[in-house]
Amino acid sequence: MKYFDYESVAREAKIPERKLRKRANLVRQEFPQDPMMADLPMLRACMAVRDGRALIDDVLRNQSADQA
Repeated sequence: MKYFDYESVAREAKIPERKLRKRANLVRQEFPQDPMMADLPMLRACMAVRDGRALIDDVLRNQSADQA
């Protein structure tokens, strides 16, 4: 079940599918039992990229660093 439609925001932001999947996999590792809490940071990250407040590569880099 999807709680937030981050995919349409990702399309607006022109985030490549491969990078979107990578981000989603990282977030799901952080919230394996809570799909809503996984979808929310995905939406927020996509909106930040769309609105020019972040770059997708920076979002991925920061998320990967948090996982280490």
